[in-house]
Amino acid sequence: MPRRGSSPRSVPSSRAPSAPSLYYRAPAAPVLPRRTPSSPSSLTLSTPPLQLRWHLHASPCQTTASSTSPPGHWGGTVAERTAIVIGAGVAGLATAALLGREGFRVTVIERLGEVGGRAGEETIDGYRFDTGPSWYLMPEAFDHFFGIFGLRASDVLDLVDLAPAYRIFPEDEEPLDVYSGRDRAIALFDAIEPGAGPTLSAYLDSAAEAYHLAVEHFLYTTFDSPRPFFSRSLRGRYLKLARLLTEGLEGVVEKKFRDRRLRQILTYPAVFLSSHPARTPSLYHLMSHTDLVEGVRYPRRGFSAVVSALASLACENGAEIRLNADVEAITYSGSSATGVRLTDGTWLLADAVVSTADLHFTETRLLPPSKRTFSDLWFAARDPGIGAVLVMLGTDKKLPQLAHHNLLFSRDWEPDFDAVFDSRDGASRSIYVSKPSATDPSTAPAGCENLFVLIPVAAAEGFGHGDLYEDVASPAVASLGDAAIDRIGSWCGIENFRDHITVARTLGPTDFASRYNAWSGGALGPAHTLRGSAFLRGRNASKKLSNLYYAGATTLPGVGVPMCLISAENVIARMGRSR
Repeated sequence: MPRRGSSPRSVPSSRAPSAPSLYYRAPAAPVLPRRTPSSPSSLTLSTPPLQLRWHLHASPCQTTASSTSPPGHWGGTVAERTAIVIGAGVAGLATAALLGREGFRVTVIERLGEVGGRAGEETIDGYRFDTGPSWYLMPEAFDHFFGIFGLRASDVLDLVDLAPAYRIFPEDEEPLDVYSGRDRAIALFDAIEPGAGPTLSAYLDSAAEAYHLAVEHFLYTTFDSPRPFFSRSLRGRYLKLARLLTEGLEGVVEKKFRDRRLRQILTYPAVFLSSHPARTPSLYHLMSHTDLVEGVRYPRRGFSAVVSALASLACENGAEIRLNADVEAITYSGSSATGVRLTDGTWLLADAVVSTADLHFTETRLLPPSKRTFSDLWFAARDPGIGAVLVMLGTDKKLPQLAHHNLLFSRDWEPDFDAVFDSRDGASRSIYVSKPSATDPSTAPAGCENLFVLIPVAAAEGFGHGDLYEDVASPAVASLGDAAIDRIGSWCGIENFRDHITVARTLGPTDFASRYNAWSGGALGPAHTLRGSAFLRGRNASKKLSNLYYAGATTLPGVGVPMCLISAENVIARMGRSR
């Protein structure tokens, strides 16, 4: 697939220039009132919601202390607890905001020249692309997090309900619109497969029960004690819980529904969990509660708006964010972490270190073998999840054939998942296409469309790179991008689709490995198989270093932006218990 459009690096932007260490500062006028440890728990906005957001590459956080004072060397009269957070992605920014609220003096270290991590943003020739998450699900998790600061998600994000929630394009069949809302979902299933409506009703009842069970007992916990398993509300549910954990999602759905399209609607959410439907515990049928009942939303300006809101909270709670600063090692003395050493030789000291970098990278690259919590055997027993080739397209015409979210399902998709999970170079024919310009016209020039395409592929670091950050894409990545363009044009009924593409960029697994230090080039994080779920997913604190903690998609409770927010909350809870 030939590269089209200007280089994102040639487009004027406020991205920070390369430098050994750069600070990320909030706007001069505060967008949130600063909170001190003794201030009330409630906050009120000093500006309307849309003014709370700024570009991911804006000027650095303003801090009350001199930026030249290293963490751990506070110049005040009273010693202040200090913390270093590795990574300025969703989990890192959320953790920094929470630690600042708890009274810590926080320094966030980010190797890239921008905040957001995988939830990035690039602007090319007037098209603004999110380079990561695109589905806004589990609204309770967002409200729970922002509620800690006296806010609701709607106070800081301009959220739009999507109708339809998504459109599916089954191979060789007419497209289907899927609307959120229990009654509409039941009616759709009954219309496609007579009698399936009541079956879906019971399925959604079970999904809601599983969802609330997970939220109450398994998401907001660190599993540092067996207490969650002995809750009174779990009594009498142990057999059902065991069945939900040991039965595969695909098998359960196939027993209940005959129509291939309905099966695909209910099992595709396994991809959100970086997993194969047949290997995903049926506990995760709870995902159908999130999209079919709770609904799908979109934050205007995409997930860069979420990142900006988190960066605002971190800065307003005193965090300092250093960009273009790369951690080389976590330092320690005896059984305690003491800080980090950067690749430029700088040593930074802290009372606590939270790594939100990829867990495999943290354990194998930032720590010596004697201080590792997770062995090579532990990682070998787990699945790094799906890889992805991402294709960002700008078109010079409107595409009414596409909704905001679109799922292209192949007729026989078992080979799709087998290619992704059982090979080193396979790819799925079933793909996802987002058209954010359907909801947010600012993502594309007038009369044009912005498309984001995700092609699930094998998680393999050597799979290939795209041309978003390189001059030329690897052949495997370019070929998959070309095939996806042809598939979208054919399956979605868009004539001469390729001729209307004016901007085209790609990312591949090698980019995820080199840019985000992703284990095996994975796109989302380790798969939510049985061994990758609940307490078997690992722990969020080191066993070897008493004040080293982990957060993010590669640790508890799992992948996705809501899980990253919860992981930040869980770290704070664990730190509180350890003090």
